[in-house]
Amino acid sequence: MADQAVAPKAGGPVRRAGRTDANQTAVVAALRLLGCSVAITSGAGGGLPDIIVGFRGVNLLIELKDGEKVPSAKRLTPAEQHFVDNWKGLPVKIIETPAEAVNYVLAVTR
Repeated sequence: MADQAVAPKAGGPVRRAGRTDANQTAVVAALRLLGCSVAITSGAGGGLPDIIVGFRGVNLLIELKDGEKVPSAKRLTPAEQHFVDNWKGLPVKIIETPAEAVNYVLAVTR
């Protein structure tokens, strides 16, 4: 999905879709194996986290960062930081690995 054009809003410019983190497929697969619903929102823009996870009646917003990258490459973009700072629901969780994602979901939904 890297660098795909996203349909513009009426009268707005075409936005380039964000890059998909290398670990997204593995994280999503692990969560679905656990029984979670997973909506992939990484191309939505506006700082919206990469995935929305539903499990045991709880909805969680997860921002994926590639754990293989250097710390400077794992920083939130300004749009992501703005979203995280202003979100009124459960905090957005930043996740790097499938195991971390599964452990987080299980801990929050006990």
